[in-house]
Amino acid sequence: MYKTGVFFLALMLSGCMAENPTGHTASLDEKAQVQLQLGVRYLEMGMLNEAQEKLLTAERYDSQNAEVQDALAVLSERLGKRDDADYHYRRAIELNPKSYSSKNNYGRFLCDAGRFDEGFRLLQEALDDPLNNRKWFAQTNIGLCYLKQGQTDLAEQAFRHALQYLPSYAPALQQMQKISYQNGRYMSARAFLQRYLAVAEQTPETLWVGWQTERALGNQALAEKYRNQLLTRFPASKQAQQARKVINH
Repeated sequence: MYKTGVFFLALMLSGCMAENPTGHTASLDEKAQVQLQLGVRYLEMGMLNEAQEKLLTAERYDSQNAEVQDALAVLSERLGKRDDADYHYRRAIELNPKSYSSKNNYGRFLCDAGRFDEGFRLLQEALDDPLNNRKWFAQTNIGLCYLKQGQTDLAEQAFRHALQYLPSYAPALQQMQKISYQNGRYMSARAFLQRYLAVAEQTPETLWVGWQTERALGNQALAEKYRNQLLTRFPASKQAQQARKVINH
């Protein structure tokens, strides 16, 4: 998820029961909500076939549900069906023009596609929405959008703003680790990695940057630890392949 941007499925997953002990006959929109919640759970678990089954069922029950369309868009992205994702995102916003979560997701999608002006506009709308109590999603995606355009300084500002909203937000911390290292602020890069590791697991990129950071600081023991973790935990990653080249030279 972090690789291409930050998704936001603003769905309250409240654990619906398939059976209703009161004997109440569920309406179509209630049935759609149950299938939607199940589909989002499967989506978050990476079980895409199961997610697709549930979300398509939800759409059959209620094709006018904006949250269903938003979830179908995220699913379509995961499946590599970008045209379908574009359609579902636009449909979600048509059905609920005030949905800051759909604007966040579609804005990120548009930035990934190089449609920066459209993407920024939607992300800014999501950020400016007074009802949005999770502004760090949009703020981080704005930062990623700036990075795609090579505007590192503006990206850093956006990530710092995201961390003002939520200091423990892992995607923003990871980006700040990388930017700090690239700018030669090695102690800062180390500090951002420590903050990141307090809330998330290492990735090939955090290990690579951590390794390079500690090498630059002259801490060979910690640098070697990160290198070994990279090679053993993520041997097929491009970072591990690059590490092997460095070692062999």
